[in-house]
Amino acid sequence: MTLLALIPARGGSKVIPGKNIRPLAGKPLIAHTIAAALHVPAIDRVVVSTDDSAIAAVALQWGAEVPFLRPPELAADDTPGIAPVLHALEVLPEVSQVLLLQPTSPLRSSADIEGILEFQRERQCSSVVSVCASGKHPQWMFRLDPTGHLGPFLAAGPTAADCRQQLEPAYALNGALYLCERDWLQNHKSFVGPGTLGYPMPPQRSVDIDTPLDWLWAETLLQHSGDLP
Repeated sequence: MTLLALIPARGGSKVIPGKNIRPLAGKPLIAHTIAAALHVPAIDRVVVSTDDSAIAAVALQWGAEVPFLRPPELAADDTPGIAPVLHALEVLPEVSQVLLLQPTSPLRSSADIEGILEFQRERQCSSVVSVCASGKHPQWMFRLDPTGHLGPFLAAGPTAADCRQQLEPAYALNGALYLCERDWLQNHKSFVGPGTLGYPMPPQRSVDIDTPLDWLWAETLLQHSGDLP
């Protein structure tokens, strides 16, 4: 078996320009993910899929492989996230298992990676994704119509009895780890499908950077990571 750690990093970020190679806590954002992957002996190759030569140069500098540049049509704003993964599998036919590591999850550690690999081996499943307990329960979420009126997001809606301690725990994808067998992924065209298992991660390592506020929060956590449980 050949385990590929695939790091997708396109250029052209609009919300945070140059996000993937912008310095975060002293090194480029993408370098945090590359370093975590390189510290896991079970990973055979750490490959960055990018359309951007500047990102490719930084990835190589930090020890990743960049064996190809992603076609421009697979790096558009509306490109499905699975598209560059399927493209990489076409280019790298020897890969039997893929671990997708988004660079926007810089607090994910090598221990988290080793954890999901062990989780998958123990359960012999084809697809595992990382999740985190949601800080906001869907039972307490609402829709807001154009007139400002609230409507429950779930059909039942909240009741006075729905205190947090009594609600069933809710989990959300945290974007940090997606592990899948090649054949299963090519058949389902998604990391999540029938039989997918969830691998829980703690909230302090589940930050997914989409906005400047996320960036600030991630940088703060990285600067205090030694003090976190």
